[in-house]
Amino acid sequence: MTQIKQLVSQDEFTGFYLLKELEVRQTNATPPKDYFDIVLSDSTGQLTAKLWDVSPTDKETFFPMGLVKVRGIVQTYRERLQIKIVQMRLATPEDGVTITEFIRSAPIRPIDLIYTIKNTTASIVNDEVRTIVEYCIAKAEDKLMDYPAAKTHHHAYYAGLAYHTVRMLELGEFIIRQRPFLNGDMLRAGIILHDIAKTEELNARLGVVSDYSITGKLIGHIALASSWITEAAIRSDIPLESERVVGLQHLVLSHHNTGEWGSPVQPQTAEAVALHYIDSLDAKLQMVEDALDSTPESEPWTPMIRGLENKAVYRTPN
Repeated sequence: MTQIKQLVSQDEFTGFYLLKELEVRQTNATPPKDYFDIVLSDSTGQLTAKLWDVSPTDKETFFPMGLVKVRGIVQTYRERLQIKIVQMRLATPEDGVTITEFIRSAPIRPIDLIYTIKNTTASIVNDEVRTIVEYCIAKAEDKLMDYPAAKTHHHAYYAGLAYHTVRMLELGEFIIRQRPFLNGDMLRAGIILHDIAKTEELNARLGVVSDYSITGKLIGHIALASSWITEAAIRSDIPLESERVVGLQHLVLSHHNTGEWGSPVQPQTAEAVALHYIDSLDAKLQMVEDALDSTPESEPWTPMIRGLENKAVYRTPN
């Protein structure tokens, strides 16, 4: 079976894939005709696809998060690979494939990621900070084991949020040692809390985001996490004017750096500056890693990466 990563332009192939996204659209023809705008994926990556001239039966048959058998041709459109679907059907039990085979997951077991996050939390010396972090982890724990960190941007796979958090903690530990003027408790807490409310911002199953929740659309994970900190302080009898409470809220509220990216304030503590750049570094390197991993090794350049200002990345020879 041909994996997504193996596909190159002009390939004709047949294989099983996850119907990760599906949207019915119309052509500009007169009269317009319906077609499917699709994202096909497996554990190695994903590609956009088109199924033209869809029928009413097709629209009642195919839905996101279904397994399908596809016969298609790989084409190049605007310097990106895209699949023209020639034929598609639903997978059946007789095909012997299961959805978990097609789900990309973090390279570290979720249980180990959660252990690292909890172990780091237990190492926080300040009682107020540790109590607030423990409260927020408890609110998110059921979903933290498997949730992605984003819909498409970075760490968009099973346990991606926990993996992103742990990778940031590793970077944070290095920077705390290198820059001892930083408050280690606050930076570790900020790393754990900065994206934790994505468990409420996103609707996800098996690491695949179907949409943003109503709460996610109307409030967003940044404001949600700040409110969780307030809630934790109230429940734990910690004064809301405590510098630790305000400092944690500032870390969460400023970690995207600008209003354009959703932060109502810019980083104005040393720990907030560190958090923003640690977050950005891990996210951008993950985008590059994902692009390289999902591009055939025969291709020297990746597709354009949206999070890197639509730049492609060249594969440095070994």
